[in-house]
Amino acid sequence: MKIHHCPNTRSVRAVWLLEELELSYEVENYKLGDPSMRSPDYLKVHPMGRVPALEDGDVTIFESGAIIEYLLARHGNGRMRPAPDSADFPLYLQWLHYAEGMIMPPVNTIVVETILLPPERRNNDNVIRATKLLSRMLQAVDAHMEGREYIAGKFSGADIMTGHACTVSKRLGAEVSDKPNVEAYIERCNARPALQKAWTV
Repeated sequence: MKIHHCPNTRSVRAVWLLEELELSYEVENYKLGDPSMRSPDYLKVHPMGRVPALEDGDVTIFESGAIIEYLLARHGNGRMRPAPDSADFPLYLQWLHYAEGMIMPPVNTIVVETILLPPERRNNDNVIRATKLLSRMLQAVDAHMEGREYIAGKFSGADIMTGHACTVSKRLGAEVSDKPNVEAYIERCNARPALQKAWTV
């Protein structure tokens, strides 16, 4: 199994899950903007020339959420996701997708406007709007996490997605001091050895 990976990107999620599941894997590391990610060979792996992408035998799959669901379905042996008839299953699905649908869009805006664009093309108004929106997205997580250790009962793939998104939000300067449940959740996720390993790969 091979994971195509850039440090400090969404591909951390895939590495984190591979570590949690104790699966054997090979890492193909890239830097953001690496010309090899636009090569014809890599575009066959990921048509947008991005990460993550997973190669597992004759299967090639990209998009971090899809990779999480694939690995759990094919290699999880029932681990890290509630059974479909469980009361936690709807929560699991909801928050697994909330990370990309609600948290990451304002994160993307902040990254583009503060890191990727050259200074002369940056628009601080976009950053202000995205930061306010991100705070609202995290407020919903804070409310959900009241009295909970993890998103949907036991630690699951939803925590891989949402825990990573919350961590990235804080690293980008999102205010979490007024969201004690999110702050504790971020600390809890980042205390896991598998995530500590994933940040260093």
